[in-house]
Amino acid sequence: MLIRFVALPTDEVRALQAGGSDAYGHLPERRISDGTGIPCRHCLKTVGKGEAYLILAYRPFPDLQPYAETGPIFLHADPCRRAPETDIVPAMFQATPSYILRGYGPDDRIVYGSGGVVPTHRICTHAHELLQRPEIAYLHMRSASNNCYQVRVERA
Repeated sequence: MLIRFVALPTDEVRALQAGGSDAYGHLPERRISDGTGIPCRHCLKTVGKGEAYLILAYRPFPDLQPYAETGPIFLHADPCRRAPETDIVPAMFQATPSYILRGYGPDDRIVYGSGGVVPTHRICTHAHELLQRPEIAYLHMRSASNNCYQVRVERA
């Protein structure tokens, strides 16, 4: 089985970049990057020094429900090209030692027992293992230190 890392949909990102409201109904905050630690969830690249970026609340689920976590993410303030879907951990994530991988069912609820902190060099292997389970529809890769949403992982 193949997997794919899936960045945020361009239509959602363009709406936010054009001044749309975030998951809490607020306008995204606009800042200027110092060049470190600002990962855009659309192009899956770090926002460069001097570039504008947005901070906003994001809920990577279609509906409100008890498991629909909402949290902060960053995006380039100006349009950027969406990262291609790939079966390799995107380069932006490879410098961090570990991430949380967590499985969700087709009902967008956490599949208990599927979540854990995984060393970055084992993300692909562990994603393959989790996606072998029929009750898991997709995975989230999240920050191991802050639980922030990073990217979705699906069957290819």
